[in-house]
Amino acid sequence: MQVAYTPAEIAAIVGAVRTTGTTALKIRDIASLALAAPGDLSFLGNAKYRAQVPDCTATVILLPADYAGEPRPDQVFLYVENPSVALARLCARIEQALWPKPAAGIHPSAVVAASATIDPTAHVGPLCVIEPGVHVGAGSVLQASVFVGQDARIGEGCWVMPGVVIAATCSLGNRVRLQPGVIIGSDGFGYEFVQGRHEKIPQIGTVVIEDDVEIGANSTIDRARFSRTRVGEGTKVDNLVQIAHNVVIGKHCILCSQVGISGSTTLEDYVVLGGQAGVGGHITLGKGTKAGGQTGIAYTTEPGSYLNGTPAIPYLLERRLQILHQRLPDLFKRVEILEKGLEKSSR
Repeated sequence: MQVAYTPAEIAAIVGAVRTTGTTALKIRDIASLALAAPGDLSFLGNAKYRAQVPDCTATVILLPADYAGEPRPDQVFLYVENPSVALARLCARIEQALWPKPAAGIHPSAVVAASATIDPTAHVGPLCVIEPGVHVGAGSVLQASVFVGQDARIGEGCWVMPGVVIAATCSLGNRVRLQPGVIIGSDGFGYEFVQGRHEKIPQIGTVVIEDDVEIGANSTIDRARFSRTRVGEGTKVDNLVQIAHNVVIGKHCILCSQVGISGSTTLEDYVVLGGQAGVGGHITLGKGTKAGGQTGIAYTTEPGSYLNGTPAIPYLLERRLQILHQRLPDLFKRVEILEKGLEKSSR
């Protein structure tokens, strides 16, 4: 890192409820408990690493309020409600220092249509293309080579990273964050088989991204065949995720890397899908449904379902079946022995 903080500054940033120990050192880096050295900050974010704290040489350690122990000489313990959340707040401050917000204005190399509306406090970076009728809200940042199609809308405080495409008529709410290479509003994958040929179905809908959504690098969200594809407030989408046409995603969902969601499916609020999970079309995942990595879901789920495997079944049942599956070779050997015994007894 290229920044430095005193323990007192860190305590103020993370809202420490208590502090023990003293040091004159400043914090210049962050490391795990096992690898931290003097001048580093570390944290106890998972109770299974508690035994590593006494041997950790980090200058500052973020600890849960109930931790019992004393710091080393020249070491400070900061007690917080949640060390992982505290670290996230510190990292947010570091991020602001390392990558400050670009100055407002439009780069000379950007191509901006005369009818586009760019708020004076927004930033439009080099080689961006802004088509007619576009609106970019206050404080939003478009980094290099962003394309915004005709009549698209970008709300306030958005951060759009290099190489993003926001196609015609699509809209972003406020404080939306798009990582490099995101595509919003590509055509939905729709064809009819007519007289031996695949005839394209026009995709004339749009995409609506609500407030505080984050979308990871190279993820794609297809425009609707009609009406809209929607991603709800606060939802977080990892890298390389595919969301098909007319999908409706609720609030505060989590979609991990390489998730694929087929067309016209609804995810209710607080759904969590592990990496590479696949969801079939025209179904609904009930509120709070969770699915492990590589789960294949082809049916509507009840709220609060916890699923794993392909085809998806309840998580605990799938775990039991996996254990039994590993015992199959021994079971076949036992059956073979029994069959041989029966053959001998029948002679």
